[in-house]
Order: sequence, then structure tokens, then C-alpha cells
Amino acid sequence: MCFTFGIAFAIVFTNMIKFTPQGIFCVQGGFYIDPWKPVDMAVITHGHADHARWGMKKYLCHTDTVPILKSRISEDIDVTGIGYNETMTINGVKLSLHPAGHIIGSAQVRLEYKGKVTVISGDYKTQDDGLTTPFELVKCNEFVSESTFGLPIYNWLPVAEQNKQMQDWVLQNQANGKNSVFIGYSLGKAQRIMKAMEGVGPLLVHYSIGKLNQAYETVGVRLPEYDIVDLREDVKHLDKAIIIMPPALVDSTAIRKIPNMANAICSGWMQVRGARRWRSADAGFAISDHADWRGLNEVIKATGAEKVYITHGQTAVFTQYLNENGIAAEEVKTEFGAEEEVIENTTPAAE
Repeated sequence: MCFTFGIAFAIVFTNMIKFTPQGIFCVQGGFYIDPWKPVDMAVITHGHADHARWGMKKYLCHTDTVPILKSRISEDIDVTGIGYNETMTINGVKLSLHPAGHIIGSAQVRLEYKGKVTVISGDYKTQDDGLTTPFELVKCNEFVSESTFGLPIYNWLPVAEQNKQMQDWVLQNQANGKNSVFIGYSLGKAQRIMKAMEGVGPLLVHYSIGKLNQAYETVGVRLPEYDIVDLREDVKHLDKAIIIMPPALVDSTAIRKIPNMANAICSGWMQVRGARRWRSADAGFAISDHADWRGLNEVIKATGAEKVYITHGQTAVFTQYLNENGIAAEEVKTEFGAEEEVIENTTPAAE
């Protein structure tokens, strides 16, 4: 299926993308990818708040991201959804979206103009979590990559082993008469925890997670049965439950209302010894929706890109490493990357 959009933009440049104060700009197409300031046309890689922001006149994204944007930004936004590998042409630039494997609806943006191909990957992971369309490698001349976990220490266990670690922890808590509280990002991480916990015990989630679960269910993704827990009410009755909370509540008075609680933080940062202790958690699981060190390197090499732009995360170290290993890389400053870092930087919330 093909689409054609017309946006007035007369100037032609040699380079296809330009890094501007508004965001990543497709010069010939006249649109932006994941802009952080209001623009006329925004192509959105996925629904996390650091990539999908309020104030754009028009949004374009994968069809599965549409309900997420409407839930997080506004039901009234002007948004168009297209499927993976569908092609549309904007001012002579061929655009298509390809699976990024990050969260539901996450996409790499492939741009082609006069035989040159540039791919803006957004956030991505190479592990198949069983909920997200798996990552698809896209060959290109230029590749824009994150590097959230671009250090050799970050290498994830297989998903099955990650799930078993969490399940064993919950079973031990249940044997000790404790409620198990997982701290995980509301979009992507929380749903992975839910899937891992299916059949292990009663499953409760914060209402902010429940709201985003509806977006999953709207596009046909089946999640385990769950109930909403309201920490403004009396929760003393909870017994051996599994409760999933967003990072904003990790140090809140509300979460401390849960009786007989053992809490665990689920984040890639938990790969580093000391991160769990710093947050005073009972457990930490290195589970991330970003590529690890191995995944980043494998993808970048396999794209065949002659030039790589590193946009957020361990940008300086990773860029230097790529250049020293024969891959022309450039560090670029952006406003991306907040959603994984919130585990480290969050402040207490009221509920």
C-alpha cells in the first residue's frame, strides 16, 4: 500500500537528515523524526514520552502506536498510522517503518532519496520479548542509533532466564508470606513483567499501567488477567499478591502502605552492582527494552552503514569505540533517553 503526502519545501540539500534545535529533520521531505519541540509534521518512532511529545500539528506513526499517542497526548491529535514495510512518499522521499523491537508499535524510520538510504532507529532491542514485533535489520548508508547501554558491562540474559529469575523471587516471597512489588516503566516494561508473571499469582497494577494496557488490548495484544490497585484506599488485605508500580512511586509514602512488601526494580541499570542498594530495593532484575552492548554492535555492523550517528546514552564512549574499530561514528546531542533513566533520577510521588 502506498501513500503520498505533500509538504511545501523547496530547498534541496545533499544530506538527507539534519540535527536541529527542534529535532531530527528530514531536509528534502520537510518533516521531523521524534521532534522535541512543536513542528508541522512529526514522524514518531514509538510512544515513550521522550520521543512522542505534545504540540505537533500532524503525527505519523505505526498503527499500534496510534492508541498510545491518543492516550498519552490527546484523543484530538491529528495522527496517521501505517503498518510495517508500507511505503509512502513525501516530497520525493520514500518513507517506511520497520520493527524496532523496543515496545509495541516501535519503529525504525527508513528514508530513501535518490538512491541514498538513511535509517533513524529510535530506541531498539534485539531480544524478542514475546509481546513486541521483533527487530528487523535494515541495510542503509546512514544509521542513527541510541547507546543507552553502550558499555561492555551491559549484556542481558535470555528472556526465559530473566522471567525465571523473577518467578523464583516471587515464589520465595510467597513462601515467606510477602507481597511482591515490581517497579517497572508503565509502557513496555510493565507489560513484560505481567507476561512473565502469568499464572504465578494474583496480578495487580497501578492505574497508569492499566490505562496503557488498554492500548495494547485495542490492537489485539493479549495480556494476563489483572486488577487495578488504588493506593489511596486501604490495601492491608493484600496477601502474597504480585503488584506492578511505575518508577515515580519507588520512594513514595503510598507504596509503603503495602503490607509485608518485598520490592524489586526492573531496569537495565540493575546490571551494575550497587544500583539496587542505592535504591534500597530488595531485589533488582536487569531487564531492559533497549539493546545491550552486544546487540548495539551487531546491529550497527550489520546495517553496513558508512556513517553512524549516536544520539543518546553512552554517546562519547560508544562513539569513540566505533571509530577505533573502523566504523565512522559521530556523537549527537539530543533530548532522548529519559524513560530508562527515570529509575535513577525519580523523585517521590504522592500516589
